[in-house]
Amino acid sequence: MNLTISGHHVEVTPALRSYVTNKLDRITRHFDQVVDVKVLLTVEKQKEKEKRQRAECNIHVKGSDMFAECSHEDLYAAVDELVDKLDRQVVRHKDKLQDHHHDGHKRLM
Repeated sequence: MNLTISGHHVEVTPALRSYVTNKLDRITRHFDQVVDVKVLLTVEKQKEKEKRQRAECNIHVKGSDMFAECSHEDLYAAVDELVDKLDRQVVRHKDKLQDHHHDGHKRLM
């Protein structure tokens, strides 16, 4: 898996990098055919404090691309919500792949 973590208006500290990496391990546990992951962490210059911290992620898996983004007042909470969204997408993609193979097998019988 090729992992890229970058920041926009925020420094990606080693602690933040390890937090994101540990959270993304959950996705690779559910689906091992992840090819490329790009994470962008952003702090926007909005006047209201809510939803300033933003996390976006592009995942390239075998056969599909997935994208999710999340905003929160805390960057760590935004990463948590982002990984939850991506996890649901990856599990749904994996189920589609498995269902496709089972349907073909049933039709032959």
